[in-house]
Amino acid sequence: MKFWEETVWLPPGYTWQHFKDPKYAQFSHLLYPIPSAFLVLILRAIVEQKIFRGFGTYLGLRDKHKNYTLAFWARRKAKGLKLDTLDKFCETGWRWCAYLFLHIMGVSIMTKKPWFWQTTEIWFGYPELHVIDPEVWWYYMIELSFYWSLFISQFADAKRKDFLEMFIHHLATIFLLVLSWVCQVHRIGSLVLFIHDFADHWLELAKLGRYAKYQKVCDIAFVGFLTVWVTTRMGVFPVWIIYSITVEAAQLLEMFPMYYIFNFLLTALLVLHLFWTYFIIKAAYKALMFSDDVDDNRSDSEDSEPED
Repeated sequence: MKFWEETVWLPPGYTWQHFKDPKYAQFSHLLYPIPSAFLVLILRAIVEQKIFRGFGTYLGLRDKHKNYTLAFWARRKAKGLKLDTLDKFCETGWRWCAYLFLHIMGVSIMTKKPWFWQTTEIWFGYPELHVIDPEVWWYYMIELSFYWSLFISQFADAKRKDFLEMFIHHLATIFLLVLSWVCQVHRIGSLVLFIHDFADHWLELAKLGRYAKYQKVCDIAFVGFLTVWVTTRMGVFPVWIIYSITVEAAQLLEMFPMYYIFNFLLTALLVLHLFWTYFIIKAAYKALMFSDDVDDNRSDSEDSEPED
């Protein structure tokens, strides 16, 4: 069986020729986010170095390596050079800006779509009537560019405790986006993106407060993160998304192989959510029981300096 066999990727009775019309999602457009990812990395360097480094210094965080002139990410990997608090503050500041932007963009786009309000619209008329919405096209391109940049930068950033899990997460997310695009199921793909953009900017804000020693900001943001995470990742995601693809789709679609692979990948994401929820609740329990700063169990560097 050939890799691009229509019977694998498309519903029965459809071929690739059915989707040559530009009104449908085009496979060639998936190449755009790869070079765009490097533009995102350049933007990241500018935001970190020109905005958050100065802001962190203003808040009293010292730059231990201010005379160190290695390239942007080389400083993070140089032998014997540890990631200091200001470095972490800058890196976290970039991620907070990026996740907040993606969240706002998702809300502004998805709340106007009919399949947001009625999930049976995800599958009704599939695939013939599922032309690509211009706003959803941009949503996919920007999200894919960002996730490709995360995939690339994780090899240069400070090594994290959950490096393997994040590696799997980025791969699964990119493959899910590509798969949903190629199979013309971008309606449910856009909803998955929407759900996953809710919580992360709260965590990054909590870490910014922690590094800057604004404990009230850290605590409030972490409570917000915990609430939103559990609600969206452990509640809405399985009840809304996985229910729709397992129950509603089964009633409205003829099954094909990629449908089952798509289900498997969504289930894998749910398992990762369970894994991270354990560490998030562990961090909350530690903070409550021992009155210590909320520690980011998901992302502390293995070789970073101890912190109060």
